Amino acid sequence: MEESKLIDGMMQFGLTRQEASIYICLASNRELSGYEVSKITGISRSNVYSALASLVEEGAAYLLEGETSKYTSVDVEEFCKNRIRHMTETMEELVRQMPQLGNNCEGYITISSHKHIMDRIHFMLSHVKYRVYISMPVRFLTVFQDELNRLVEDGRKVVLIINEPIELTGCIIYYTDKKDEQVRLIVDSEYVLTGDMTGNSTDTCLYCGQKNFVNVFKESMKNEIELITLKKD
Repeated sequence: MEESKLIDGMMQFGLTRQEASIYICLASNRELSGYEVSKITGISRSNVYSALASLVEEGAAYLLEGETSKYTSVDVEEFCKNRIRHMTETMEELVRQMPQLGNNCEGYITISSHKHIMDRIHFMLSHVKYRVYISMPVRFLTVFQDELNRLVEDGRKVVLIINEPIELTGCIIYYTDKKDEQVRLIVDSEYVLTGDMTGNSTDTCLYCGQKNFVNVFKESMKNEIELITLKKD
């Protein structure tokens, strides 16, 4: 993996760009002094020592005591798993304590960019209680295979409207001739996501929990399934 991607990955776990660069330097060289890190990375010594102190505090590096203080990186898997565990604990506490106005989304929310749309779908699938109906390009649907398999194993109803085969056991699948790059998803007859799905940052989707809209959307998907069934017969 390119160093720039490694840096971006470490930044996802809370490090600054400079801290990530220094972490990678430590991971590549076992034990280094601040002076050596500065010489290798080209980062000023004052910034290096500040970043090293932060890495130690954040659990990403160890300080090795000796005649000359040296630093070594914490194993990346250990660091990432620790960070995920701490974030999960914080998330659970926030969910318990944060004021809630209710879960129903009565308005129409626009979600922009493919990344955020995929994030919303992951979230919606994690909250399926009874059933989910999905129509989307198969190349994106494969990202959710594990989640869909778990839903089926847990006894949830999973219905797919797709235009090419996919290896998913236990799902109800309807094959359509349409080859549009759209996503349509409805969870428990309560929440709908619909819009573009091309994989680009320009993708936009509408997310809504407004009852009338959900009912119209549900009826539309029901009619599409009936039409597919009639054509098949």
